[in-house]
Amino acid sequence: MTASTATQSADVVAALLFILSLAGLSQHRTSRSGVVFGACGMALAVIATIVFASRDISGTAVALIAVAMAIGAGLGLWRARAVEMTGMPELIAVLHSFVGLAAVLVGWNSYYEVEARGSAQTAVAADLLRIHHAEVFIGIFIGAVTFTGSLIAFLKLSARINSRPLTLPGKNLLNVGALVAFAALTVWFAVSPELGLMIAITALALLLGLHLVASIGGGDMPVVVSMLNSYSGWAAAAAGFLLNNNLLIITGALVGSSGAYLSYIMCKAMNRSFLSVIAGGFGIEAPSAGDAEQGEHQETTAEETAALLERASSVIITPGYGMAVAQAQHPVAELTRALRERGVEVRFGVHPVAGRLPGHMNVLLAEARVPYDVVLEMDEINDDFAHTSVVLVIGANDTVNPAAMEDPASPIAGMPVLRVWEAGQVVVFKRSMASGYAGVQNPLFFRENTGMLFGDAKQSVESILRALTPRPSRTAEPDARSPAAQAASAH
Repeated sequence: MTASTATQSADVVAALLFILSLAGLSQHRTSRSGVVFGACGMALAVIATIVFASRDISGTAVALIAVAMAIGAGLGLWRARAVEMTGMPELIAVLHSFVGLAAVLVGWNSYYEVEARGSAQTAVAADLLRIHHAEVFIGIFIGAVTFTGSLIAFLKLSARINSRPLTLPGKNLLNVGALVAFAALTVWFAVSPELGLMIAITALALLLGLHLVASIGGGDMPVVVSMLNSYSGWAAAAAGFLLNNNLLIITGALVGSSGAYLSYIMCKAMNRSFLSVIAGGFGIEAPSAGDAEQGEHQETTAEETAALLERASSVIITPGYGMAVAQAQHPVAELTRALRERGVEVRFGVHPVAGRLPGHMNVLLAEARVPYDVVLEMDEINDDFAHTSVVLVIGANDTVNPAAMEDPASPIAGMPVLRVWEAGQVVVFKRSMASGYAGVQNPLFFRENTGMLFGDAKQSVESILRALTPRPSRTAEPDARSPAAQAASAH
């Protein structure tokens, strides 16, 4: 078997493993196997590339590759062990930025190998040279936008900068103008590749990525994460074309298309078009009440909530990012088991954009070993709230806001939400009466059937668990055949 045939065979197997990985990650029950398939596919791709490419490069280059891999693997293992689940969204944003930066570096390297050195006759066929020029430009553009956009997303998600959207005058015209300039510069570069054009497109793309994500508000962050995931995939595919690497093209296309579809799902869940997300995020000035209170709220206690749960026949828990911040998933899972042992029907209602990362809440609940069959999506459970005794809103805010359905002037008007207010009683776990991540006040907090349980969500759930009436232990009951029982019956 020749080196070329072996490489192509390894690429096909790795590509199949990546497809199996995506299929596995689409469901809770198969997510672990999906991760394993993906890791095996990437390991095979890296090993095959090094083994078959080592015949054409020096030993020093192979050693440098090995050192880089060791450093990268060490950093990856360290971050995987150290990062909390609450830090997962910003970690993923940083990883997206790495992919974008790699695409930029590949594009510049390809420019120096082909266009700048004039080695087109050996590297690229003359009739395909202009296509190569366009590939270089497109790859750098997508990569640079992904790089700075992901960095801004990281800063917003980690609260290092304000999550509210940047509203420069004519910001939409700036974005459109940048795209028009990109198209014009691409044609120019295809005809006459010059270093100045390379510098111009790199600077333009870096600024566009920065402005694009900075102009998007915190309420749209889940869409931004999936959007950047798609961008990173297309950046990888562009790098694959430049490197003539079929596996990189396939992998980039898989990531890019799946990220684009996920962005579509997120936008549909928020009743927003993709273009409206790019144009600006939630929290922009609107004729709404903002942080102003809209009535009197009622406070409750852990003891009162425990008594409410003991009388309930059915309970729905709607988690949000606040549950992740408080790391309350394990006490919540314990509360779920305690209530189910008492014969209470307990289910979870998860909004598609709950948290700051698609699927974030599902991962947290799976980590706490909450049964998969009681974790339902919004469309599956929304009609059941009207027949539910108690709803516990733990750290959620914008995804349970009735203003989305009742206030046409609200910035989140039209966004599908969990209709928790239709239940008999609602208990909202919050630290304060502050508005949510989208900067929109929630009328749910002031409804007659809503009680506000203030404090750390983890501590509140633990207090509820302690306040639950202990179940009678079978071993503590006197045996009818024991002397004590016989004496009691005699009296």
